[in-house]
Amino acid sequence: MKVLISADMEGATGVTCPADCLPGTPEWQRCRALLTSDVNAAVEGLLAGGVDEVVVNEAHMTMRNLLPERLHERAEVLIGRHKPLGMVEGVQHGDADGIVFLGYHTGAGDEGVLAHTYLGNSLTGVFVDGVRASEGRLNSLVVAEWGTPVILVTGDDLTCAEAASWAPAARTVAVKDHVSRYAAVCRPPARTAADIRAAAEVAAALAVRHEPAAPTRRTIEVEFDAEHLAGAATIVPGVERIDSRRVAFTVSDMYRGIRCFKAVTTVVAAAVEEWYG
Repeated sequence: MKVLISADMEGATGVTCPADCLPGTPEWQRCRALLTSDVNAAVEGLLAGGVDEVVVNEAHMTMRNLLPERLHERAEVLIGRHKPLGMVEGVQHGDADGIVFLGYHTGAGDEGVLAHTYLGNSLTGVFVDGVRASEGRLNSLVVAEWGTPVILVTGDDLTCAEAASWAPAARTVAVKDHVSRYAAVCRPPARTAADIRAAAEVAAALAVRHEPAAPTRRTIEVEFDAEHLAGAATIVPGVERIDSRRVAFTVSDMYRGIRCFKAVTTVVAAAVEEWYG
């Protein structure tokens, strides 16, 4: 039995402000150990639950945040950027029986600790077929096309509550409770590690591949905080402007959907000016 772990950082134990997860800051350096602790707890629980193979996919920013020298010896880690499926890289091989969304967060335009969708700012909302979508919802639609169920979600309390709408069978662990976008009531790492391990052990039983979801035609809309960003996004083929600050594109499946969305965010990030956005 093989399980993937998609490891983001904003929803990790103790992470509450941008400096905690911005590569190169002293705070990020400290929080790397907290993220690695969360991952190791999940690995331990999965192994205890009968999983044979665990692959951890780095899913945050530069995708070089975990401390490999502290990683559980039974796990493997995929480090680095420019992966075809980004946060859920590896699922396309069709051999993953389940996936863990660890350290996840709510999406742009919603409440939640460090809430955003792919870009830390500039995006005010992402919608799939009219439904506001976080990274968790987007990625859950992608992995469903390979029949891989989301078995465990960790993050703040609002992330865990939201997960019920896109991964209703998954176990959840809230490592902190939302107070504001940059504040939370945090549980200590010894406690969150125990909670994650226990939940992962139970979640291992959910790692049973399903029949892949049929490719479904979907319309994805992206809303920005400045009108020039919508104009910049239309350089991506198939992306059309539908309002002054909103674009849309239609795809035949979420494999194409997530790749087009990545292209849009890459172009838009390059179009943001330092002071005026």
